[in-house]
Parts: sequence; C-alpha cells; structure tokens
Amino acid sequence: MDFNGSHILSIDQFDRSDIDTLFSVAESLEPFSLRKKATRVLEGAILGSMFFEPSTRTRISFGAAFNLLGGAVRETTEIESSSIVKGESLIDTAQVLSGYSDIIVMRHSEEGSVEAFSRASRVPVINGGDGSNEHPTQALLDLFTIKRELNVNNKTIDGLRIALVGDLKFGRSVHSLSKVLSLYKDVTINLISPEELKLPSPYLTFLKKSGVNVNESENLEEGITEVDIVYMTRIQEERFKKKSDASKYKGLLSLNKAIYTANCEPNTVIMHPLPRDSRQEANELDSDLYENPNLAIFRQADNGVVIRMALFALVLGVVDKIKETSREVNWHTSKRH
Repeated sequence: MDFNGSHILSIDQFDRSDIDTLFSVAESLEPFSLRKKATRVLEGAILGSMFFEPSTRTRISFGAAFNLLGGAVRETTEIESSSIVKGESLIDTAQVLSGYSDIIVMRHSEEGSVEAFSRASRVPVINGGDGSNEHPTQALLDLFTIKRELNVNNKTIDGLRIALVGDLKFGRSVHSLSKVLSLYKDVTINLISPEELKLPSPYLTFLKKSGVNVNESENLEEGITEVDIVYMTRIQEERFKKKSDASKYKGLLSLNKAIYTANCEPNTVIMHPLPRDSRQEANELDSDLYENPNLAIFRQADNGVVIRMALFALVLGVVDKIKETSREVNWHTSKRH
C-alpha cells in the first residue's frame, strides 16, 4: 500500500508488508507516545474527528495521537451536534468538513457509511468504526498487542492459537481482527459464542478459504484451553432491535479467575477491545482478574495511541521528518519513567 494520502477504510487494504511497515513506525514513535520526547511535526495540521456514535478510547486516542504529533483536533460528537439532524447528507458534510481539515477520522452507525463519506472527501479519511462492519484500526492495535504479548514467551503470530469469545455476529472488532489474522501461517481460531451470535458466514468462509484452522463452540471452558490468547467481547446491545433481545445473552460467556485458572495455560493472555460491560448481569470479564499479569487489556488500550500516531505519520507523509523535529519534553508526571 502507498500510505501517503490514502484513506484507511478496511483491514482488507493491508498485507503483511504493510503491517510490518506500520509496526516499525509505531515502535519508532514510542518515545513520543510515552512523553519521553516531543515533536511538532504536524504543527498547523487539523484532524476532523467525527464520531456519530459513542466512543471513549477510539475517539480520545485518535485525538491524543494527533496532538502528540503536534496537530490540532476539531471534534463533532453525536449526530445531534451536527447539521445532519437538519437533513444535510453525508456527501455534503464530507465536502464541507474536508475543507476545514487535513485528515478526518469518522465513526458512524451505518455499515459502509465511512466509505461513502470518503468518496466525497477532499482529504484522507480513517474508519473509526462503521456499524457492525469493520474497525480496522482496532484490529491493527490488537495485532500489535498480540505480537508483543507473544514475544514475551518467544512466540510469533505465525502459529497463533486464539479464542474469540462473545458477540461475534455484531462485533466489528472481531470481524476486522479475524480477517487480518488470515494473513499469518498456521493460525487456529476458536470461535465461542451463542448460536444466534455466531461469526457471520462470509467471514467464516473467508477464514477457511485462507487456510485458518477454525473451531466453533458454545462452551467457554472447552474453547479457551490450549490457546495463546483469549479475546473477550461484550454483547453489542446497541446493534439489537430491542434491548431485551440482547439481555438474554448477557452473562452467558463470562471469564473470571476460577474459570481462567481451571482451563487456561499459565501464560494465556487476556484481551478485550473495551468497553467491558461491568454490570452484574453481563460482566464478561470479571474484575477478579485485574491482578493477573496476563491481563493485557490496558496495555492493549495504550497501544491504540502509538498505532494511530503511526497511521497519521504514514498517511500524511511525515515519518522521515519526525527525528529532525524531536526535542526533550519540558514537564514531568508520575506516568513518565
């Protein structure tokens, strides 16, 4: 892929070489994401952050990533705060806001909406999640996390054994992650979900044709044995026609300390794209796992910043200019080591 000036709309755009490039840039940017160094390489550039669905980690990490590269962020949150409620089309919105921005990140509830927006935009657009379709940057940060966590145990993504657990029907993070894992050799994916929330058949067919070893089960304990990663997800309540339809699946697949200890290998890593539904009736990832050193969910969230910094640097063509704009930071906080 030629990153410079490109839209980032789907994980399908990436091959292994592109991922290697992205991860290499991300690793070079870690001193900046950790606030050990500072850069103003994107000074004067504006990120249009357009989130028409609720978001915490994705929205704020994109904004933080752009700020850490020296750029400014202008946000639109929720459809109600935009002229779309007055009947303005996405096409008109794209034409206007791309005139105010140098790059745009967008999240929308409708599948395919970000791609449609990008066709009318005059600047690069990054997909921050479109309905239950895709979440490409989440898949990239997840893969980066998987690589790092496996490296601790001298393993690689080739040969990965992973259990994807929960709402596999509506979970866009799972959709994108499963596709990008198909680029690697000898991968085994255990798909664990209620029958009604199984991974949609097009994804399942794609995985099998790509040579991925796929096992399906409704049994959590059975599915999380002999895996390197357990990737938990919440029930995507907002994708159901009625909340009562979602409620019957909450709590069916919940991982806690007892289940983990009884069934998982000692070094099995626990991941979750977050937010975790901590309400008692759901609680797919119990708080009694917080002291487990294999719980990677917050390392995973942290990785979102540096991966998104790398994407901005590549798409806006400033990778080779970062070093020359680097300087020491002027402040100190307890988080800086």
